[in-house]
Amino acid sequence: MTTPSVTRQFIDTDTGQLHLRVAGRMSSALPLICLHMMPKSGRGFAQLLPELAKDRLVIAPDYPGYGESDPYPDSVTPAISDYADSVSQLLDVFELERVCLLGNHTGSMIAVELAHRYPQRIAGVINISAPIFTQQEVQELQQYFAPVPLDTAGTRFQIMWERVLQYRGPGMTMEMAAVSMAENLRGGERYEDGHYAAFAYTETYVEKLRELEQPVLVINPGDDLFEQTRRVDRYLRHGRREDFPDWGHGFLELWPGAIAKIVLEFLDSDCAEKVDE
Repeated sequence: MTTPSVTRQFIDTDTGQLHLRVAGRMSSALPLICLHMMPKSGRGFAQLLPELAKDRLVIAPDYPGYGESDPYPDSVTPAISDYADSVSQLLDVFELERVCLLGNHTGSMIAVELAHRYPQRIAGVINISAPIFTQQEVQELQQYFAPVPLDTAGTRFQIMWERVLQYRGPGMTMEMAAVSMAENLRGGERYEDGHYAAFAYTETYVEKLRELEQPVLVINPGDDLFEQTRRVDRYLRHGRREDFPDWGHGFLELWPGAIAKIVLEFLDSDCAEKVDE
């Protein structure tokens, strides 16, 4: 089977143009939408997309304000529901009646929001990490991720780089770390919007996750959300958690074949559904 290529395109939405990475084509298998963590972009799925798209359509958008997508107006402080709106418009543009979702970190929240909002349209959800925080953790994270003002000493960039290195997973090279750093910078002065949207959504995430009727798979790599993700079991009505403590940040790029096998097995068993050719 020929490995599909990844193409890039833009679509028009209510907030401007949304940048996408697209692989594969419509088939009898449910399409898959991949939702990135913040402040990154769909680039994080670039190596994984061809592995997932051998028998289905797979799309990885950049949310407004990240990657190459247009930002929200200065007057808008985006919430998780706003990011979900942009993804739902993507589904409309591609005329996708039923899909599965793969969300990573902040993308996990957006996936759950969409699945709760559109139970007939979202057939299944995969969360890479479950951001389940205590109130104390939220307060600490809000302080930790407070935007760092620009200065001539480059303090913001030094702190960003130190954090990228602090959280890089096994096998993540310095070149990969540099790309991760560059993705942060593409968010401009609003690079922390996504994190703050996530912190405000913490309680809602748990409430909506526990109400989902769709099958849910939680992949728990050994990154900075490993312990928080272990709290997810009580909120899964029709799902399961699988721990992978030897993986960390960068694992989607390092082992795309292994990740695709896990994802596709879930899609083809728990979420299997035929659609028109």
